[in-house]
Amino acid sequence: MTISGRHLRAAACATVLVLAMADSASAFTVCQVTDTGGIDDNSFNQTAWQGVLDAQEQLGVEGRFLESQAETDYEANINSLLGGQCGLIVTVGFLLGDATATAAAANPDQKFSIVDFAYDPVVPNIMAQVYATDQAAFLAGYVSAGMTKTDIVGTFGGINIPPVTIFMDGFVAGVNYYNDQKGTNVTVLGWNPETREGLFTNNFDSLDDGRAFAQNLYDEGADIVLPVAGPVGLGSAALADELGIEQLKIIGVDADLYLTDPAKQHVYLTSIVKRMDSTVFQVIEAAMTGTFEGGLIVGTLENGGVGLAPFHDMEALVPDELKSELETVRARVIDGSIEVGN
Repeated sequence: MTISGRHLRAAACATVLVLAMADSASAFTVCQVTDTGGIDDNSFNQTAWQGVLDAQEQLGVEGRFLESQAETDYEANINSLLGGQCGLIVTVGFLLGDATATAAAANPDQKFSIVDFAYDPVVPNIMAQVYATDQAAFLAGYVSAGMTKTDIVGTFGGINIPPVTIFMDGFVAGVNYYNDQKGTNVTVLGWNPETREGLFTNNFDSLDDGRAFAQNLYDEGADIVLPVAGPVGLGSAALADELGIEQLKIIGVDADLYLTDPAKQHVYLTSIVKRMDSTVFQVIEAAMTGTFEGGLIVGTLENGGVGLAPFHDMEALVPDELKSELETVRARVIDGSIEVGN
């Protein structure tokens, strides 16, 4: 379903409950609550839902989801899934952290998992899923610094929260590392890791904002832009499509947007991939097999939980020397020779 299709559906009803399988009532049921980006956001929620779909195919579970149309839906959506029908409730997004913790405390026998939020101390019935996306973003920053023709690249976020700014931190660090190694002076617009100030749309759904913010960065000289704002980035891709990739290239986030945004796939240099599908699947398997416990799963470059997507159509544009350097940098991040986020 397309983004426009989701908005048509959202206009019909505030919250949608979808039965993804109609197997026997005794099947293990996984229930997911999205953030406001929606289940088919071509990004964050959709990738997490893919983990449920994979579990349907491989483990025989039943999958359901509820879409949150506004932040005020979070608590109500979670509460509507309580009562024993869901073997596991998966909430997607940092902003659902408080609502998930409240529901977990009130329902200690219900298993929960949350994507992009961690609790300290650990909550016994919540398995958290977080990602070292700064590691993959570091690679994206390095390759962007090597590919820019203007010596200016840019980034902007949806909301100033840790799961967003971790991408921006890593991206800036990767550019800075390239500068240090090469003696260049590539500038990053849109985020200052030291002051924690930058450009934010304050939403995850306005394609118009995605276009406008990318336009502003382009007007200031950026020829590569990293939007860290879910579906908002699709607006940036539309601008790059109009300008042409010689003028503006886009870095995708969460999913490989070359695959999930086929109409604009040619504008993506690469994507910073978070394997929410993999970690969601792991949690489902643990819940089914009795090995579930409160704690933390961390996706890294080393375990494949995060990564950099292929260059796809831009493969021939990226110099072989830069590709070789990128593999070396990746190996050094994994072995700790390059410290990211410390």
